[in-house]
Amino acid sequence: MLLRLLLLLAPCGAGFATGVVSISLRGNWKIHSGNGSLQLPAAVPGCVHSALFHQRIIKDPYYRFNNLDYRWIALDNWTYTKKFKLRFDMSKWSKVNLVFEGIDTVAVVLLNSIPIGKTDNMFRRYSFDITHVVKAVNIIEVRFQSPVIYADQRSKLHTAYWVPPSCPPPVQDGECHVNFIRKMQCSFGWDWGPSFPTQGIWKDVRIEAYNICHLDYFTFTPIYDNYMKTWNLKIESSFDVVSSKLVSGEAIVAIPELNIQQTNNIELQHGERTVKLFVKIDKAVIVETWWPHGHGNQTGYNMTVLFELDGGLRFEKSAKVYFRTVELVEEPIQDSPGLSFYFKINGLPIFLKGSNWIPADLFQDRVTSALLRLFLQSVVDANMNALRVWGGGIYEQDEFYKLCDELGIMIWQDFMFACALYPTDEDFMDSVREEVTQQVRRLKSHPSIITWSGNNENEAALMMGWYDTQPNYSHIYINDYVTLYVKNIRTIVLEGDQTRPFITSSPTNGAKTTAEGWLSPNPYDLNYGDVHFYDYMSDCWDWRTFPKARFVSEYGYQSWPSFSTLEKVSSEEDWSYESRFALHRQHLIDGNNKMLKQIELHFKLPHSADQLRRFKDTLYLTQVMQAQCVKTETEFYRRSRNEIVSGKGHTMGALYWQLNDIWQAPSWSSLEYGGKWKMLHYFARHFFAPLLAVGFEDKDVLFIYGVSDLHSDHQTMLTVRVHTWSSLELVCSESTKPFVIKAGESVLLYIKPVPELLKGCPTCTRQSCVVSFYLSTDGELLSPINYHFLSSLKNAKGLLKANITATISQQGDTFVFDLKTSAVAPFVWLDVGSIPGRFSDNGFLMTEKTRTVFFYPWKPTSQSELEQSFHVTSLADTY
Repeated sequence: MLLRLLLLLAPCGAGFATGVVSISLRGNWKIHSGNGSLQLPAAVPGCVHSALFHQRIIKDPYYRFNNLDYRWIALDNWTYTKKFKLRFDMSKWSKVNLVFEGIDTVAVVLLNSIPIGKTDNMFRRYSFDITHVVKAVNIIEVRFQSPVIYADQRSKLHTAYWVPPSCPPPVQDGECHVNFIRKMQCSFGWDWGPSFPTQGIWKDVRIEAYNICHLDYFTFTPIYDNYMKTWNLKIESSFDVVSSKLVSGEAIVAIPELNIQQTNNIELQHGERTVKLFVKIDKAVIVETWWPHGHGNQTGYNMTVLFELDGGLRFEKSAKVYFRTVELVEEPIQDSPGLSFYFKINGLPIFLKGSNWIPADLFQDRVTSALLRLFLQSVVDANMNALRVWGGGIYEQDEFYKLCDELGIMIWQDFMFACALYPTDEDFMDSVREEVTQQVRRLKSHPSIITWSGNNENEAALMMGWYDTQPNYSHIYINDYVTLYVKNIRTIVLEGDQTRPFITSSPTNGAKTTAEGWLSPNPYDLNYGDVHFYDYMSDCWDWRTFPKARFVSEYGYQSWPSFSTLEKVSSEEDWSYESRFALHRQHLIDGNNKMLKQIELHFKLPHSADQLRRFKDTLYLTQVMQAQCVKTETEFYRRSRNEIVSGKGHTMGALYWQLNDIWQAPSWSSLEYGGKWKMLHYFARHFFAPLLAVGFEDKDVLFIYGVSDLHSDHQTMLTVRVHTWSSLELVCSESTKPFVIKAGESVLLYIKPVPELLKGCPTCTRQSCVVSFYLSTDGELLSPINYHFLSSLKNAKGLLKANITATISQQGDTFVFDLKTSAVAPFVWLDVGSIPGRFSDNGFLMTEKTRTVFFYPWKPTSQSELEQSFHVTSLADTY
């Protein structure tokens, strides 16, 4: 085929040969299996699995047991080929490169049957010189090796000592030795995802031809001068200069909104040359800073950098520049041993509220910009301000970080190492060094990224003895750990980016870990750094279960996705909690039973004789359990933000595990595969609200705290109401006098023994009544209406089956659901099946006869379609 050319030419009639040409090789390729028995078209960017699916050679890989049935795909060696013609004489160009933005993963690249390079790292860009190989008519081949076989081979070649773990637990149905390949670690299987080790050209590929020189990369960093109280901008550009003569010209930096128009003379000698520009922003110019969501605007400024060089050559780069400072504060705390661990943005302490991000799909060609926007909009819609990009996935695509910049989502960015020890042989380290160099260069201009982190849980794995390694090898593993994360990754990060902190691991003890030689005997020390916390067997309604830590970067409980999500990848025989499918989809050891046991602590298990009804009720109850558990835990962390109890506290971050799903299965997520909100995500919208009343009991006494993330003090009052399960009539209510909640603080507002509270409410007992409370000013609600259960709901007395009806109408692009109930109803769940969208609220406690809820569709729908799909469930419906 004839390829379209993108030309960067001089504007005033400069000759073609003085320009730069970029030829995209995206689009249609061909692939074939190792023995040639399968030959088919394939799209680039893409992967083998997607090509097979689009040609209907395989079904949806996520359907039923296909992760087992399609293992053969990852075990084969696939080849990508493309024939293309060029419409000009390539011999007239001084340099011609073949550039791959991403190859997944191990491959030999040939052009016209001549090997031009090898790849072994999914996370880096490759550029191969093809100047003397390219012709008018060309055939490119990318011969992939099975990632599973490659990882096994690399492991066997590492004979000096074992580098664990060898294989994932059998329940995960995964592949082995993923730590020996620089590839998405969870693609070999995880406790929330299947094993689909992909092969393919997963990012852009192109040919670049040029004379004189070429701009290889462009990056920049805003820097605040604390002494001068001014902003500066460092701009770095790298050129490949092929001209033997000195190349002169100008670099013109323009930021109109900041009155910047700066011209620098530059000279480029032969070879790879870096141009560093320094822009000082006039102190008299007001620079608006970038703030996290909920704390201010995400102001950015349009910048262009134009290079005008000899021969009429021009390179122009445009970018959005954001200004913000970040500081990780680790300092002594009064009345508490250890050190604080919190982030300041623009000098203000910020409580990080959010979750952990995993890849949105194992097949990355399915992850569109629209899908990313849907997910990230759901993040801010739930009052979150932060995500941790977890180290077992990928460094996300540019669009992800661009959206986080625009939406004000802070990113804790792991490097892609997770739950394993890693080799440190020369080839592996060379690959990692280039990976880290490229990723820091690519990502450091984004204000959303507030910290780098070396790995996920590898310090804990090594120091807590996860893999039963022999003690006489401990010094080798420790040396490998320091070599990889400190001497290499940390060094490269600090050389490339001095504007944000670097943490060696998560969890870690931060400064204490550093002082102890980069590895702490107990990385889970509550007085330092961050912790990960999971406890499925203790009562999640008991706040004493949870750690009063400085920062909790992982915690959570599992649930199942909704039936409408599962239905797409299952058949009727699978629709039972005891089915082979339900067991197969669960990758946590005994995970399904753990959910039931946690449910049983406070709820009745479904007992319908109808198997499908019982299955749907069980799915619902797992979501109720998960939402209530994570609510209780998160509220505990939020009220601990400036409190020290028995030396513990000052919690300044709560990132639950996990935000999203990689397939349709039980997991810790609050967003199902495709983006549908679970009950937990609706709850997050409340428990992450900027102003919140939080209730809990201690020794028969009810305490209610006010928690504020706001920048200013707020005068408000607390209202406490008591309802009976058996009636929609309010039993009793009391309000405090107006008081002030200070900015960024948690304060005790209300304390009363429960017997005393109930004494003033006729006929109320713990089992027959429930408490709700909220903050308001002049009758205006300032916080969500929160609630506190006085007993387990399995012991609730007077709880009736509620008849809940909805009248649906349309207002513009939004749909209005006017609800009516015949009785008090806990955990009211509104469901419209597979119609994409979200409600303004869901999973709520309905204590009044009527309530209005809005539905925001993500795709066009109609009133009649919603009416046909609508179903409502509340707790008593499962009895």
